Amino acid sequence: MLSLTAAQLDAWIAAFAYPLSRILAFVSTAPLWGTAGMPRRLRLILGLALALALMPALPPMPAVNPATWQGVALIAQQMLIGIGMGLAARIVFSAVNIAGEYIGLQMGLGFATAYDPMSSSQTPVITEFLGLINMLLFLSVNGHLMFIATLAQSFHVLPVGGDILGTGSWLNLVELGGKMFATGLLLALPVIVALMIANLALAVLTRAAPQLNIFAVGFPLTLGGGFIALAISMNYLAGPLQQMYEFALNAMLAFPVPPAQ
Repeated sequence: MLSLTAAQLDAWIAAFAYPLSRILAFVSTAPLWGTAGMPRRLRLILGLALALALMPALPPMPAVNPATWQGVALIAQQMLIGIGMGLAARIVFSAVNIAGEYIGLQMGLGFATAYDPMSSSQTPVITEFLGLINMLLFLSVNGHLMFIATLAQSFHVLPVGGDILGTGSWLNLVELGGKMFATGLLLALPVIVALMIANLALAVLTRAAPQLNIFAVGFPLTLGGGFIALAISMNYLAGPLQQMYEFALNAMLAFPVPPAQ
C-alpha cells in the first residue's frame, strides 16, 4: 500500500510551488506574453505547463514548507525575481518603441496614433509598425524558445533560496532605462540623419526662394523622405535587433546579482 508522509508531501509541493511562482511572474511581465492580447487564463496554463516541463531539469529545491512564513518569503522572492527578469526584457524591447517615437516626431507623424490592443493605449503608427516588425523577427529567430531556455537557466544561476537580492539588483534594472533610450536613438539614427539633411535642404531652399510656401512643400517631402529612409534602413535592421535580443537575454540573468561588497 502506498503511503505518503507529511515531509514527502511538503517536498513535492515545494518542488512545484517555488518554480511556479517565478515562472508565472515572468510570464506575466515578459514582452511576448505579458500583454493585454494574452488572456490571463492562457498565461496561467502556460505557466503551469512550463513548471511541469522544467521540474525534472531544475536543481533541488530548499526543504522549506511553503505554508510557513519562511516559505511565503521564498515565494515572494521568486515572484520578485520573475518580475525583475520580465521587466528587464521588456525595458530592452521598449527601445524599438522609443525609436518609433523619434522617427514619428521627425517625420511629422507624432499626431498620427492608432489604438494598440496589445498595450490598450493609443500608439503612434510608426511605433506600432516597428513593434510588429520587431515581434515578428523575434518569433522568426525562435526568441520565445530562448526566453524559456533563459528562464530554465535562471534556476541554476539564481537558485531558489539563495541570497541574491539587494540594492545592486534593482540598480541594474534602473540602469537599463538609460540603455533603452540610447538603443532607441541608435536604431532611429539613420532615419533621423536623413530627415535632418532634408530639413537643412528645405531651409536653404526657403532662404533662396522666400516666396516658396514651406508648409505646403516641406511636409510632403519630409513625410516621403522619412518613408524612403525607413524602407532603406529595414535592410540593415535585423543585425541591431538580434544584438538587442542577446542583450535582453543577458539582462534577464544579470538583474538579480549580489551587491558589491
